[in-house]
Amino acid sequence: MKISNRITSMPASAVRNRNVIAADVQAKGIEVFKLNIGDSDIKTPREFFDGIAAYGKEAVYLPYAPSEGLPMYVDAVVDYYDKIGLGYKKEDILVTNGGSEALTFLMKTLCDIDDEILVFEPFYYNYNGFSEAESVNIVSVPTSSADGFHLPDKETILKSITPKTKAILFSNPGNPTGTVYTKEEVEMLADIALEKDLWLISDEVYREFIFDGLEYTSPASIDKVKDRVIIVDSISKRYCSCGARIGNIACKNPEFIAQYLKLCQNRLSVSTLDQVGATALYKMDQGFLTEARDEYDARRNVMYNELEGQAGITFIKPKGAFYLILDLPVKDASEFSLWLLKDFHVNNETVMLAPAAGFYKTPGAGKNQVRLAYVVDCDKLKRSANIIKLGLEEYLKNVEK
Repeated sequence: MKISNRITSMPASAVRNRNVIAADVQAKGIEVFKLNIGDSDIKTPREFFDGIAAYGKEAVYLPYAPSEGLPMYVDAVVDYYDKIGLGYKKEDILVTNGGSEALTFLMKTLCDIDDEILVFEPFYYNYNGFSEAESVNIVSVPTSSADGFHLPDKETILKSITPKTKAILFSNPGNPTGTVYTKEEVEMLADIALEKDLWLISDEVYREFIFDGLEYTSPASIDKVKDRVIIVDSISKRYCSCGARIGNIACKNPEFIAQYLKLCQNRLSVSTLDQVGATALYKMDQGFLTEARDEYDARRNVMYNELEGQAGITFIKPKGAFYLILDLPVKDASEFSLWLLKDFHVNNETVMLAPAAGFYKTPGAGKNQVRLAYVVDCDKLKRSANIIKLGLEEYLKNVEK
C-alpha cells in the first residue's frame, strides 16, 4: 500500500509536533509554559458565547450556512473593513475555516502544479506545509535578524521571480518575527506585483497588534493594485478565539472570487454557530482590541527586559504581533528546546519553544534560533525567561560541550 508523495513530502508542524512530549511532561506534575504557539491566554470576549446562546434560544434546527458565508457575518466583516478604511463590499468577501483554509484555497486557485509563490523568510511555517500539499513551490527570499527582518531591496526581490511565479505572499505584522513593514516596503511590493503581473497576498491576522506608535499599511489601501490584492484574515488572533476557526479572504477581483467560490461550495460551508459568535465579536465595543494590544505590549516589554543583554542571546525587539525570534549560542536550537522541555525544569516548571528552522525554506537556516510567543501573563513570562536563562547556562556547561 502506497502513500502519496504529496503528503510524505509535507513537513511536520514546526509548532505542534512536540505536543505529545509536552503532555508526558505535564503528566509528571511539571507545568509547561507553552510559548511555542500563538494561542493566547487572554479571555475570549463573552459576546462570542452570548451570541451563540441567543441564537440557540430562537433556532429550531441547525442548517448549512451559505458557502460564501453567513450573511450576518459577511455584513459584519464589511462594516469592520469600512471602519479601517479598506472599503470592501459583501461580494468581495468569502468566509473560510480559519486563515489556514483561506491559504490552501488560495494556492489551489492561483497556482498550477510546480508554480511558485514568493515569500520572505522566516515565514509562517504552514506556508511550507500548505504548498507541499498543493504541489506548489515556495521560493524564499532571506531577511536578516540584524535589521529586524525587514525586506531586502527591490532588485534582490526581482532576482527570485521567474515565469512560474504567480504571487507574493507575506505576513504583516510578521509571524514569526513580529516585524511591521513600512509604508515604503509595502509600496515596493505593490510596484513589483504590477511590473511582474503577480497577485499580492497579504496575511493580516495580526493587524491590530502594532506597538511604538507605528502605523499599519495594507496593500489593499493602494488603489493601483486593488484588483490583485488578496487579504487573508481571521478572528483567531484578533479576538483570542483560535478554536472558532473563522477566517475570510477579501479581494476586489470578481473573476478571482468566482473561481475561489467553487472551492467554498465543494467543501459546503463554514460552521454556522461559530459565524454567529464571530458576528457578535465584530459588533461589540472594539475597545477590547486596544486592551489586548496594550497587554501584548506589556508582555513584549517583559520579555525584552528579561532577556536583553543576556550572555549569548541576541534578538531585535519586535514591533507587532506577539512573537520574537531569539538567536541562541547553541549548535542546534531544536535539540536545546527539546532538552529544555523534557529534561530541565525550575520549581517544577519548564518552557516549550518552537525551533525556528521550521520557519525557513533554506536548508540549515534558523538552526540556532527559536520562536517565542508571549501569550501567557507577565508573571509567567518572567518565570519563563528565567528558565530559558538558567537552562541555557546548564545546557552549554553540561550538555553541549
